[in-house]
Amino acid sequence: MAEAIKKTDRVYTRVTAAEKQLLASAAAAANTNVSDFVLESALREATNTLLDQRVFFASPEAFAAFEAALEAPAKTNAGLNELMNRDAPWE
Repeated sequence: MAEAIKKTDRVYTRVTAAEKQLLASAAAAANTNVSDFVLESALREATNTLLDQRVFFASPEAFAAFEAALEAPAKTNAGLNELMNRDAPWE
């Protein structure tokens, strides 16, 4: 059986009563406690943040095609133009 890793470091943060209640409600919905919910959520977000900073490699041909697509003039999109010129529903 694998040996459990002992957790010895701590992370502290201060929250408002409303923030604490939101975390408690979300933790209950996830069937876990607040500490585990916050840790799992923070680790997931930290991973996503770091993954967004990754360097991607491409062959010279693929990179040239990518650059060409970026440099090409934008194509007219009638549906998008209509949407952007429509009044917002709340206005």
